[in-house]
Amino acid sequence: MTAISTESLTKHYGDNVALAPIDLVVPTGQRVSLIGHNGSGKTTLQRMLAGMLEPSSGSATVAGHPVGSIEARAALSVVSDQPVFYDDLSVWQHLEYIARLHDTTDWEDHANWLLESVGLIDRADDLPATFSRGLKQKAAIAIAFVRPFDVMLIDEPFVGLDRAGRAALLDLLSWAHGDGASLVVATHELQSVTSSERLIALRDGEVIFDGDPSDADPDSLADGVFDRRDDRT
Repeated sequence: MTAISTESLTKHYGDNVALAPIDLVVPTGQRVSLIGHNGSGKTTLQRMLAGMLEPSSGSATVAGHPVGSIEARAALSVVSDQPVFYDDLSVWQHLEYIARLHDTTDWEDHANWLLESVGLIDRADDLPATFSRGLKQKAAIAIAFVRPFDVMLIDEPFVGLDRAGRAALLDLLSWAHGDGASLVVATHELQSVTSSERLIALRDGEVIFDGDPSDADPDSLADGVFDRRDDRT
């Protein structure tokens, strides 16, 4: 089964083209890095794949199901660059809610392991809505990984993370990939890019490179794209 497929997927706002017609196929189990400067279309693409943004034209599927459908949402886990939490739920209550929502069994041990991994085991009873940016990102990562998924979309996950948090996330990505999940990571983190099997670079809403990361010349793709970790799309 194909993890992600798009056919002439497009997004525009009036005369402004946020994403030109894109045709992509991500095979099941592939680990993809998505790069590009501010305004390149990375977040636009991911939000359409997650069913959070309506395309202007074209179509897309996740795990063989139309984006936004119940089946696609069940197969897909998302780590946003701007995580949102319930104001009155603790980290642990968020984990329990998401795990039970997806009929996850024996989730408690897995949740504890995730909290240990990201360094939040001592903050499990705290409200993530009150956290700093970095702690919010760690909580969002744990919540995204507590449920089963076939495909994960991750948007600038390293922003705000300390060194330990970055290392923990890379380990979790490798664990999920080894378990057969398909990963699409929008990032400027070079280590994540070099760990991927495929690199897709966007510029002004168009694909300018799609292939093996070892074949890409970062300078020719975009000036300093790997160093600007705080960019937004």
